[in-house]
Amino acid sequence: MPKIDNILAILWMLSSGEKITAKQISEKLEMNIRTVYRYIDTLSTSGVPIISDTGHNGGYTLLNHFIEAPLFFDFEEQTSLFHAAVFAEEAGYYGGEALNRAISKLSKHSNQEQEAKINQHFNSLEVISRFSSLSKAGFLNELELSVADGYSVKIHYDKSGEKQLKFRLVDPYRIIYWNNKWYVIGFCHLRNEIRSFRVDRIESLMPTENKFEQPENFSASDFFMNNLLPTIEDKEEITTLIITGGNRALEDICGHWFLGHYLHQRSSDQAIFLLEKDILHTYIPYLLLPYGKSIRVTEPISLKERLVEVLSELINFHQN
Repeated sequence: MPKIDNILAILWMLSSGEKITAKQISEKLEMNIRTVYRYIDTLSTSGVPIISDTGHNGGYTLLNHFIEAPLFFDFEEQTSLFHAAVFAEEAGYYGGEALNRAISKLSKHSNQEQEAKINQHFNSLEVISRFSSLSKAGFLNELELSVADGYSVKIHYDKSGEKQLKFRLVDPYRIIYWNNKWYVIGFCHLRNEIRSFRVDRIESLMPTENKFEQPENFSASDFFMNNLLPTIEDKEEITTLIITGGNRALEDICGHWFLGHYLHQRSSDQAIFLLEKDILHTYIPYLLLPYGKSIRVTEPISLKERLVEVLSELINFHQN
């Protein structure tokens, strides 16, 4: 085992908080006891606060404050990191390879008892995802570097509805992961405004030497959600939607990424939403129909009529 690995192994053993002798270390790491003394001297010289007690019950320990230093992770912290790696992998996190290397290092320096206990908790969790963005991991890595270093990128972007792909020069401000998709938020020189781009629609990406400055106090998440869910400004265009039903169905509806934005009031058997009239008769019927008989629209009457129309259209479509 290389010298640095032996030193780290000794440091890890000392971090347990229990007193340990040089003989125990030498037996555990299968090395000469003189080598153990030499490595402990190296650690002490480097500033590690090792306490040496002589006598019958002697041994080595670390100062308590050093044991609690961020270099070391307790059981819960280690388990959380393992779980985070599972979530990241299923989400298609582009830094998964580096994350797995970090997790491997944690496992390497855990004793058998610690490793067995962590594995029990690690195996208790599974994450199921139908989506993965690993095919664009290269683009995401390049975008992260460009965001961090402040350099523009040139992208070949496949915009929905456009027959011909266009090259765009973009100043990337942030990378966002939302609803199983990766987005880059930045200033588009072609449109001369801040835009959002889906990474899976980027056909090619090339870093440039064009340096840019990040705007102060810019929130990419606020920009993204405000464009996705515009605020209601014209009160004359607002209408009230009242839905009654079972608690579980209402909880699911109120937690929907779109309708939840317009939730005004909620009780155990009723939910009240304030939204635009044009949305009410276009998007909302198709959102509510899958709930079947578990909910009922109380107001407005026009939406109830629209639900009947949509159902009639579906019946006619599938009958013919």
